[in-house]
Amino acid sequence: MESGAYGASKAGGSFELGRFLQQPQTVLRLVSAVLALIVFACIFGEGYINVPQESTLKCIYNHNEDACRYGIGIGILALLGCVFFFALDIYFPQISNVTDRKYIVLADLGFSALWTFLWFVGFCFLTNQWLLTSVIPIGASSARAAIAFSFFSIFTWALLACLAFKRYRMGVEDFMQSYVDPTHDTATPYSSYPNLGNDSYHQQPPFTNNQENADGYQPPAY
Repeated sequence: MESGAYGASKAGGSFELGRFLQQPQTVLRLVSAVLALIVFACIFGEGYINVPQESTLKCIYNHNEDACRYGIGIGILALLGCVFFFALDIYFPQISNVTDRKYIVLADLGFSALWTFLWFVGFCFLTNQWLLTSVIPIGASSARAAIAFSFFSIFTWALLACLAFKRYRMGVEDFMQSYVDPTHDTATPYSSYPNLGNDSYHQQPPFTNNQENADGYQPPAY
């Protein structure tokens, strides 16, 4: 497979599923999606408990509703982001415009870096609220699982950000190698104008009597 801009094959090549699934970014994206789904399922399924003398469900993390909302929010958004960029990874080799490829790689880099930070905040937030929980309720295993998989998600998204940055740097290096400054390109100099001093380029004035071409023709006299 020929190499193209920003770490992908040239546009118009055939799609190879086996090679695509073996790419590090594809594997990491699938793992990140699974981790996000687990965090979302753990908190959404068993993250709310019944509290005596309370009519509403309370969050398992120290009864802090923000902790559950945060975990569910970043989990579902991370899952949707993985699906979106997974689809872009499939379509990416068919994109012939280098500028579009650059914007997609930058979006991947920004999203991965942002979610690395959000997962780190989520891990610290959930851990802190779990340590403040006085009574260990039913569903404690799911609460601990959400914290653990939040911790693992930090590394998967950080690796995705590193791979996106590597693809961006490859694209910039390819551009710098192929770019030629036209002001210093002497291989094809400008073509000069024809020699204006040569009399052969002067056009004769119209409507002149050329005696040599007339062959002795005389107009009739009336």
